Formats: sequence, structure tokens, C-alpha cells
Amino acid sequence: MTNKEQSAQYSAEKIQVLKGLEAVRKRPAMYIGDVGKRGLHHLIYEVVDNSVDEALAGHCSKIQVEFNADGSVSIEDNGRGIPVDIHKTEKKPALEVVMTVLHAGGKFDKGSYKVSGGLHGVGVSVVNALSEWLEAEVHREGQIHKQRYERGNTKTKIEIIGKTKKTGTKVTFMPDDKIFNVKGWDFDLIADRLRELAYLNSGLEISLVDTTGEEKRKDAFKFKGGLSDFIKFLDSSTNSLHNKVITINKESGEAPIDVAMRYNDGYSENILSFVNNINTIEGGTHMSGFRSALTRGFNSYGNKNNLIKGVKGEKITLSGEDFREGLTAVVSIKVAEPQFEGQTKTKLGNGEIKGIVDAIVYEGVQEFLEQNPSIAKRVIGKALMSHRSREAARKARDLIRRKSALEGGSLPGKLADCSNKDPEMCEIYLVEGDSAGGSAKQGRDRRFQAILPLRGKVINAEKARIDKLLSNNEIQTIITALGTGFGGDAEDREEGEQKKNAADFDIERLRYHKIIIMTDADVDGSHIRTLLLTFLYRKMPQLITNGNVYVAQPPLYRLKQGKKSVYVYSEAEQKMLLERMRKDNKTTKIDIQRYKGLGEMNPDQLWSTTMDPEKRTLLLVTVEDAAEAAKTFTDLMGSDVEARRSFIEANALFVGNLDI
Repeated sequence: MTNKEQSAQYSAEKIQVLKGLEAVRKRPAMYIGDVGKRGLHHLIYEVVDNSVDEALAGHCSKIQVEFNADGSVSIEDNGRGIPVDIHKTEKKPALEVVMTVLHAGGKFDKGSYKVSGGLHGVGVSVVNALSEWLEAEVHREGQIHKQRYERGNTKTKIEIIGKTKKTGTKVTFMPDDKIFNVKGWDFDLIADRLRELAYLNSGLEISLVDTTGEEKRKDAFKFKGGLSDFIKFLDSSTNSLHNKVITINKESGEAPIDVAMRYNDGYSENILSFVNNINTIEGGTHMSGFRSALTRGFNSYGNKNNLIKGVKGEKITLSGEDFREGLTAVVSIKVAEPQFEGQTKTKLGNGEIKGIVDAIVYEGVQEFLEQNPSIAKRVIGKALMSHRSREAARKARDLIRRKSALEGGSLPGKLADCSNKDPEMCEIYLVEGDSAGGSAKQGRDRRFQAILPLRGKVINAEKARIDKLLSNNEIQTIITALGTGFGGDAEDREEGEQKKNAADFDIERLRYHKIIIMTDADVDGSHIRTLLLTFLYRKMPQLITNGNVYVAQPPLYRLKQGKKSVYVYSEAEQKMLLERMRKDNKTTKIDIQRYKGLGEMNPDQLWSTTMDPEKRTLLLVTVEDAAEAAKTFTDLMGSDVEARRSFIEANALFVGNLDI
């Protein structure tokens, strides 16, 4: 089919209008999350998603994102080009409809796009509404068409500005500083997402160019191996049990599926799932199908080949958790009409998908194991060791359950609980050290703030097996205080592999809806914070995806000039305030106090700077880029010294506070 024929099929009549553009500028957070850094960068993702959809439809092989010197950004692809002919019902060019009408796009027409990442058709019109100006340049049917918009309104008619032999769309926009409270693009943040998209779309070339600095910076991503290359990237700093990546691919059928996985000698599972290139961080029916198929597949092969036996030779059944220990996997499926649910709207709810994925993955696992018996033996051997450690861990879990207040026991002795018993109103501070814990207990609001002081280093969840992890006093104390229980797997229980234990994790039993990590602003404090986040990310990820985990931001300095005191939370803020204070009062000396530890602040200071809901700053812990987060935790907290050294060398220049 020629480009002209393709363009003819994808015409104005394919653009279906559902609703007009409404109140995007008035309530931008409803559409892009927030008006800070996250929302600003989301604008780029929305436009890029349109180009990726062209690639999914088989019409685009290259996408380029470029940061321009004036602060704008350009996204260009070599797809079919947005139609420019007159829309029948709107009586204006289709390009203008797409750019100015919410819920308008070819994604509602099955003939134009079978699957799509930008599922609601709001993307580019929202970007247009939140931009000071936007220019669209369309190469189509031998001509270059151009139109300009300002704050969502059409500024010029479509002009033909030249001839062309190529096809595609180029969108350039300037974010509106009346909307956003930040400026400037984060090259590395955008690069991470573009790299992920390139892995998920084998053969698609995506490049990122920055011309704003003194030297031009460019990254290009193209992976012929697709998900196999993705696994090697995620798994690069671990010791693999086998070099060969297990791949399962079925392009035809109701829901095309692409799976890649490999085992390492670690104890954490790292499974990423995607639906139409959207990271489904809460999983869903496709993950239920994947997990059940993985467990059944390995158990079936192991039993058939007499590989699964207990210590005394008795027959046993291994659980899904056993087969996922040390597993790195990526599951990517395409669904024509996905139904998303969950806290973050990134949990797939289509009931029919579970069976489809289950059948395809089970068959693929069986085929791989039959062809690679040595790998099968190694993986099943590792799962057997996991099973034995889980049996030992079960005793530790039962001990924690007996201590749990929800089971009639008592809360940890060092926990200072709050009087309010409504979890939605309550928050718990995980505080480094008894000294800071004492100040926090005195300074808190006892009605809704609980304090749990932690003594010493928390065990590294990245390098510890579950039985060792649960024998750690600090981990036991945290689990008991939170009240959720620990371990167990809802996906496994759905398949009847294990009965629900009273000690299993259940987020409905969470006693505090805000879990706030509060550590010193020094090296030890950073280490303890990372250890706590590693434990929560690896072993209680639901708390993070549910938005329950926060990091407190204690001040770094107190600047005192006469009777006036100001608390400062960053080096940049300190520099700015010092200059301002010296200008305002050149004669009075400024005393600078550097806080290395929370214990240096008295209870009133700790309350007013770090714990008072009216004044404090809390950072919500999210997994915006799950792939990069997982790799970072593995690099920093895993066994590979070289990976850790490389990470530190690469990021040392960006460290804001470092005590040596």
C-alpha cells in the first residue's frame, strides 16, 4: 500500500468527536496530574504517545524529541500525518479538530488504530490548551501544512508552506508559565521514558536532542531485541542463573502478547507489566494470567521430571512466590479496549485477558523448559531453596501475627501510638534513632501522629532471603506497627495454591494511611532511608502504589538575624535567602546553624519545621518509572560492587548534601 493510499484511508471522517474542550486551563491537574515537574513533562509523553500509536499501527519507524533554545519542545515522527481535510460534522480541518477539541481523535475509530496508548483522545488537545503557543506541521500528500494555536485557540488558518516527499507530523509547543510553576526540561527523565518505549516497540527508533546547552546532547534508542534487550538492561548488575532470556511472543489473536524473563541469584522479584505501552504498576488480569501460568508451568514440568521433592523426598507443591524469587520479567500486551481500574487507574480489569495470557504463557514456559532442561533444573532448584526459607519465615510471620494488636496482642513497646483509631486520619513516623524519636514523641500531635523510633540499621531487603528478613527486630517492629501482616500472595490464592493466613499482607488492615520516613540529613540518614524504601518497594509495594509512603523534609539550616529566624531546606534556598537578608539588613550578623541530625532540634522546632501539617513539606514516594526505579534499587543495594560504583560516579555531581 502506498503512502497516498494509507493517507486516504486515514482521513477526516475517521476523527470522531465525543465532547468539546472544557475547562482544561482551569483545572489542569485533572488531565496531567499536577502543574509541577511531573505535569510539565507529561505534556511531552502525550504527544509522543500519538507518534507511538502510529508505530503500533505500522506507519511510523522514527520519532524525535528536541528541546529548543527558547524553552519549547518539538516532537516529530514519520507517520502518516494528521489529516487536514474538512471534518464533516465540525466543518473545519481535522487537524484543527484534533488540536482544539477534547476527546477527538482517530483512536475511537477501529479502522484507524486497533490499539492505542493515548486511550482517551485528550492528549494533544490538552497539551495545546496548556501551552502559550503550539505549532503543528503536517507532511502529507506531497505538501507541508502548518497551523498555529495560542492557549488552545486557533490563531491561523492551515497554510501550505511547501512541498515534501515525506509524511509525518511535527508538533512544537511552549508550556504556559501561567499554568506551570516550574520551567526547563529534565533530559534524563525524558530519556528514561523514551528508552522504555523503544524496548517495548522493537525496531522503533526514538531520539532525544537537547540544543539548549553549550554542547549539543543526544541520545538515540533502538532495540532489535525488544523485551530481551529490556531484560538485559534491568538485569545488568545481577548474577544471572542463565544467559538465555526466556521469550514468549504471539502477535496474532485477540490480545497480542510479548513476554521476556530471566532468573538471577537474588531474592527479589522484578516484574514490569504494560498494556498498550502504559505501565500497569498495579498489575491486573494480565498479571494474574502470567503468574498462574508461570507457577503451573514450572510445577507441571518439575513433577513430570521428578525434580520437586522435599528434604525427606516427599512430594511438595511450590508456590508462585517460590518461582518468582530472583525473577526479572517484562509482560507487554496489546488490548483493543482496555478497562483500567485501581488507585492509579493503571490496573487492567478486562476479565477475558487472564485466560488468554494464561494459555499463551503456560504453553511458552512448557516449550522452553522442554528445550532447555539444564536451565529448568537450575530454576526449580532455586525455587526449592526459596520454599524451605519460606517455611522458616512462616514461623517468624506467625510470631509477628501474635504480637499484632489486630490479633489481640500488643503493639511494639517503643511505638508511641495516636489516640485516633481511624486509619484515614492517622499517620506514623518511622524515625531514625531514639534521640530524634524522643523529640518527635514530645513535639507531635498525639491525636493523629504515631512515632516509631528505629534503632540501628535496617536489614537490606535486596540481599536478604525472607526468613532472614523477618528475623530482623526492626522489620518485625515495622510490620507489627503497620498492622498489614506480611507476605502471602493474592494472585496465588486465586489459583488455590495456598490458603489465606492471618499473617498474610492485607492493605485493608493498614493502621495508618500516611507512613512517613524521617531520617537525618547526613550519609547515615540517607542510607537508613534507602534501606527502608528498599524494604517497602520490594516487599510491600502496594503501600507505594497506593500512595501511603512519604519522606519527611527536615530543614538543613536555621538562619538567624537578630530576633528573626528562618528555616532553610536546600542549599540553593540558603544561598538565595542569605543574599536577601544581607541586602535587607547589612549591619546585623547572620548566624547559620547546620542541622546534621533530627536530635539537634528541640520538640517545638521539630514540630514547626517537619511535623506540622500546616507548614511541613512531605515528598510522596511514587514509582513513576518502575523500570528505572527497579534498576536503581538493584544497583545501589545489590551485590554488584561495580554497578554501585558506576551509579555513584555518574550521580556524584548532583548530590546536594553530603557529609564526609
